Amino acid sequence: MTQTPKQGGYAAEYRRSLEDTEGFWLDAARAIDWAVAPTRALDESQAPLYRWFPDGQLNTCHNALDRHVDAGRGEQLALTYDSPVTGRKASFTYRELRDQVAQFAGVLAGLGVAKGDRVAIYMPMIPEAVVAMLACARIGAVHSVVFGGFAAHELAVRIDDARPKVVIAASCGIEPTRVVPYKPLLDAALALAEHQPEHCIIRQRPQSTADLTDRDLDWDQAMATAKPVDCVPVAATDPLYILYTSGTTGRPKGVVRDNGGHAVALRWSLENIYDTHPGEVFWAASDVGWVVGHSYIVYAPLLTGCTTVLYEGKPVGTPDAGALWRVIAEHRVTALFTAPTAIRAVKKEDPHGALLHAHDIGSLRHLFLAGERLDPETYRWATDLLGVPVVDNWWQTETGWPIVANPMGLEPHPIKAGSPTMPMPGYDVHILDQAGREAPPGTDGAVAIRLPLPPGTLPTLWHDDERYVRSYLSAYSGYYLTGDGGRKDEDGYIYIMGRIDDVINVAGHRLSTGAMEEVLAAHPDVAECAVVGVADTLKGQVPRGFVVLKTGLDRDVREIAADLVTAVRETIGPVAALRQVDVVAALPKTRSGKILRRTMRDIADGRDPELPSTIEDPTVLETLRPVLRDDV
Repeated sequence: MTQTPKQGGYAAEYRRSLEDTEGFWLDAARAIDWAVAPTRALDESQAPLYRWFPDGQLNTCHNALDRHVDAGRGEQLALTYDSPVTGRKASFTYRELRDQVAQFAGVLAGLGVAKGDRVAIYMPMIPEAVVAMLACARIGAVHSVVFGGFAAHELAVRIDDARPKVVIAASCGIEPTRVVPYKPLLDAALALAEHQPEHCIIRQRPQSTADLTDRDLDWDQAMATAKPVDCVPVAATDPLYILYTSGTTGRPKGVVRDNGGHAVALRWSLENIYDTHPGEVFWAASDVGWVVGHSYIVYAPLLTGCTTVLYEGKPVGTPDAGALWRVIAEHRVTALFTAPTAIRAVKKEDPHGALLHAHDIGSLRHLFLAGERLDPETYRWATDLLGVPVVDNWWQTETGWPIVANPMGLEPHPIKAGSPTMPMPGYDVHILDQAGREAPPGTDGAVAIRLPLPPGTLPTLWHDDERYVRSYLSAYSGYYLTGDGGRKDEDGYIYIMGRIDDVINVAGHRLSTGAMEEVLAAHPDVAECAVVGVADTLKGQVPRGFVVLKTGLDRDVREIAADLVTAVRETIGPVAALRQVDVVAALPKTRSGKILRRTMRDIADGRDPELPSTIEDPTVLETLRPVLRDDV
């Protein structure tokens, strides 16, 4: 198997990626099989709409499956499915998965789906979701995965935007405490949508079967009569998928991922950032509805020739806070990638890590965390418990792979708690002040990336170049605005302190709510926390703190709240003006684990915001509403 070329340590590779962009990425492209090998890396002719490997042709499914079988590794495990919510487990070798994908690609081709057509996928964490994604890639169709269980309206607006020829769904999804029928949601979405797909393919699950209409096909019956099809080469610049960003209202924002740059970047990242190599087991405990699921459940591990774990469960509650450790031990996981929220949930339920001792996790080399800011206290707790490097990395749906990380497979750096470490090759990261000037080390500013963005990042938004430029490229000329605030220290380490609109202005002082959250999270009784800035007639804004406590405490919560106010005053100073910390049962989050700080702030300011489509449990926010508005 071709290995990713390594020319030197981090500093040399990073410098080369910026100074010899062509050479760096053409070398990285050698780790991918091409139908027509590219002779150019970057096409700047339509800047700021950059394109990567413009004269190359490839097939992503071939690179993820067929080439491993052709290389004699067809009997290696490609996918391991573990579903504690159903009690079912299954494993697929590369040969078995390739055959399943080729057969389902035949189903799609038989329905007239061809290169460039769109296919919407509305499925839970089951193997058929991965098969459907790869089958689209096999025939050059563009998939758009919508998180299973999304409300009908949100599914409808995505169907209208992507205009899929076929929708693939399961009859239901399964949560720890309930079964969620998907087919009624799909039917309601299609009743709302202007665009109508020609067919819907339904994977029936025994927990709740669906009634099918004339437009619907049963997955198993369709597979039984389909003929497998071969991979269709596409241009490197052709789209692989559309992924809609969370929290959109109105017309959704469809992030486009191309085939060539995506394959090259993800192949490079898994070995060089995540230190995971062909034959090893990688587990991204996310969902295929999110970018982490696309990049690090499906594509990067299979492009690299690893075994990927598909987990249909939760970090706690299926059945307990030892679930992560069981899966690592049972499947001999080398690297776990999850969200800090998941680790905080485990910490809340099992603060001393007692459930870990029942499992042998000796296979684990690294724990990687992304999706929410990794606060120093959670970092220290996980490091002490697991005894392996706990590695933060920061990126976005738009970028598809890490902007800032610790390159554990290239040259590990000393870890600094609170920092995801250094910019990765191709990302020329700057901290800019409000005038667009470089901020001095240690000074907070807007995190921006000098164009061009590297391969694997979004080349544009689906059918909306103008909106892409307006949303991301217009704030600072020549830069992509990440929307996050942060700083860089004297050693070049980047610190991400949260969204730019999470910086609050208290009596003329610009303060980071992320810094206050660091103080709250460091308290030994706190499991997780959020700080939001709320309107104040005197100071403009003042911070409000909200904390969830660890399970089993017997201290008076008023004492804990007073301790937290004092800690912020002593650490940040009286200027922080944090005088109220509320102890709550839970914080409202998206399904990917992000705390809904903006929604909390809007409610506290007396507005009645539309709930984000990605909210995990609306009842948490409703319970919190009177606390936010001081109605208790």
